[in-house]
Amino acid sequence: MAEIPEQVTATPEALKLIDELKAEHGPVLFYQSGGCCEGSAPMCFPEGEFRIGSRDVKLGEIGGAPFYISKPQFEYWKHTQLIIDVTPGFGAAFSLEGPGGLQFLTRSHVFTDGEIAALREAGRI
Repeated sequence: MAEIPEQVTATPEALKLIDELKAEHGPVLFYQSGGCCEGSAPMCFPEGEFRIGSRDVKLGEIGGAPFYISKPQFEYWKHTQLIIDVTPGFGAAFSLEGPGGLQFLTRSHVFTDGEIAALREAGRI
């Protein structure tokens, strides 16, 4: 079986910010927003302050923090690796990093045919 690619990863800059947020707030989790008020941004919350639904999909972990996405968003993004990065700015109002002058953002990599086959074989898509 081919190596199963990560469905969500983070840049070194994002991992550094995650560590800082965990030091300040304790364990955190991520949820890939699907639009509306906050756009399509990765949102960071203290664990226990955001309810994960029964239909939400856990893509993986970044910096030791679980990363979730809604089932409809997952269906749209399942052939794409989400790469969480950081950029200057004031992002999502509800996300922990918002007030600090940095914001998480999602970059992407479309999986190759081989990566998709490995994900299917593993039951991940």
